[in-house]
Amino acid sequence: MSMQHPREVGHEHVVARYVAGERRYLELLGGNFLRLGEEERTAFVGALQADSLQVSDQELRALLAYEWRSRLTAAWLVGVARRVEWRERIGSLLLASELTYTGQGYCFALSRFGSQDDANILASYLYRYLPQLECRYDQGPALGALMRLDSQLGTSHSARFVAPDGLWERWVDALPHTRGTATAWADSSRAAIDAWCGPWEA
Repeated sequence: MSMQHPREVGHEHVVARYVAGERRYLELLGGNFLRLGEEERTAFVGALQADSLQVSDQELRALLAYEWRSRLTAAWLVGVARRVEWRERIGSLLLASELTYTGQGYCFALSRFGSQDDANILASYLYRYLPQLECRYDQGPALGALMRLDSQLGTSHSARFVAPDGLWERWVDALPHTRGTATAWADSSRAAIDAWCGPWEA
């Protein structure tokens, strides 16, 4: 894994401008902004929307090359504005699964892009990481995003994962404290992605 500080590419300002201001990355983590009061949440959503349209490709590239807070925020900026030209980069970062928490943002972005290509990326991630029972990465958000895309595209990619004794159930049941919760966990993962996408739905 390689990381490059934005200052190395002449964009030292991007972390303060897009990531750290009012601890934006913490509000994005796990969709924490949804717990804000109505007025504060409206302001947060509006500011993120504006920045998603304003941030340049060079700034996004610098953010996606840095640490987890920057990558998480960049993925949300890309997803909010549906900047689908970033699909390949987001997909490769998700499949690499280099840093904690960032996968949440990648799954959000892919669910916002909303195409068959995005469903294929999410399915590829699940095929790669669900069999690795010891890896507790972003399988939940990935499945939730894939379930959301299935409902939008009229497809059934997620069915192969959530079938009885399928990859999802085996992954969930690998830990004693989550055993028997596969269906509930899948449903809550889908609900979380829906909630994250909700403020930006037309």
